Amino acid sequence: MVDTTPLSRAVEHFADRLRAAPQSRLQRGAAAEALELARELARRAQVLEEPGAEPREMPDAGMFAAADQITVAGHDLAVVLAGDADVGEAVRLVEEAQKRAGV
Repeated sequence: MVDTTPLSRAVEHFADRLRAAPQSRLQRGAAAEALELARELARRAQVLEEPGAEPREMPDAGMFAAADQITVAGHDLAVVLAGDADVGEAVRLVEEAQKRAGV
């Protein structure tokens, strides 16, 4: 069994920072960065769950939903990851997106 705790922690930390961020920060790109991350995490989960199927794109539900979107996508990905290296890669994606978002 793969320990996905580091991914869950990274996703929750980023989501908490987004929820605490002022609207102006979200508008300046933090929400867009979070949406891109959520889409990538969701795409990766879909590829693992349904090999060969065309991944569906997560819709833009607005800047105030970005934290929830990365939470859902991150936890979905954690369920299907097969190895510690995959977890490490996903954590790296989350941490880099958070840095770019500036939260």
